[in-house]
Amino acid sequence: MRSNTVQPENSMNILDDILSTLNLKGTLYFRTDLSPPWAVTVPNLEQAARFHLCVQGTCLVGFENGEYAELKPGDLILIPRGRSHTLSCTPVDEAPPLETVLSDAGYDGRGVLVVGKGDRNASTQLICGHFTLRDGADHPLLRALPDYLLTCSATRAREVWLDEVLRLLTRRMFSEGDIAEATITRLSEVCFIELLRLGVGSTPEMASILTALTDRQIGKALQLMHREADKPWTVGSLASEVGMSRSSFADRFRELMGMGPMSYLSEWRLQKALSLLEDTGCSVQQAAAGTGYQSPAAFTRAFTTRFGYSPRELKRKAG
Repeated sequence: MRSNTVQPENSMNILDDILSTLNLKGTLYFRTDLSPPWAVTVPNLEQAARFHLCVQGTCLVGFENGEYAELKPGDLILIPRGRSHTLSCTPVDEAPPLETVLSDAGYDGRGVLVVGKGDRNASTQLICGHFTLRDGADHPLLRALPDYLLTCSATRAREVWLDEVLRLLTRRMFSEGDIAEATITRLSEVCFIELLRLGVGSTPEMASILTALTDRQIGKALQLMHREADKPWTVGSLASEVGMSRSSFADRFRELMGMGPMSYLSEWRLQKALSLLEDTGCSVQQAAAGTGYQSPAAFTRAFTTRFGYSPRELKRKAG
């Protein structure tokens, strides 16, 4: 009996391509030693996903709607859209902004952020950081993410790979001597990918998209669009490649991805073009040809409509 799923490595190739094109980058901004009472408001950060890993003690993560998530040792929270939130030892209605807390603590960006008396037995120790995406980055997977993803120690016990990466990250952050920042950054990026995989059931939209990546036919169509974005694909040619009728393919693709195959392809081509123009220094003509546009003029119109500035304006800014 033929399986209806693609190989896991193929779905991961698509996910890797998405995150690489959107320019996912991890940044660790500090680890903490917070003695009660303490509280801080973390501001909004556009095009970013924040995370907090609890190593010792407890931490309440509060949101503007009044909802709280509690972190215990080993727990990790990911806040995908960089929304403002509070971190505190007890429930609070308001808390001083992060900049004020950093200034009052005399924190210069190096070492440990110490708030309070520095009693290591009573303190909450966190590893805090964020992931950024390039300006204009977008994908249905990002839009499907929940307001936050909470990974508890029980989940880590089941997910050995994620648990090992988090243990390595923690040991490296709390080791003496110089910290290998590049290593820590890469470990955090691996965590992000694993958290996406674990979050498959967090929202119906996210479950649907990750199902699409592993679906034998829709997953293959996505591979083709990602691998050969410059090819003149049509709904009919994609359906033929994956062994489906045109209407069945279009319906199934829309059901799983929340948009039609040609809409997805058009959006993905523009994301690839954004990446090419910013990262490779290619010309507008080369970006147009590399993403399937028949003329630089047609490409420029589509790009400007989508992002609000022209490809040449982007190149001038990048230059």
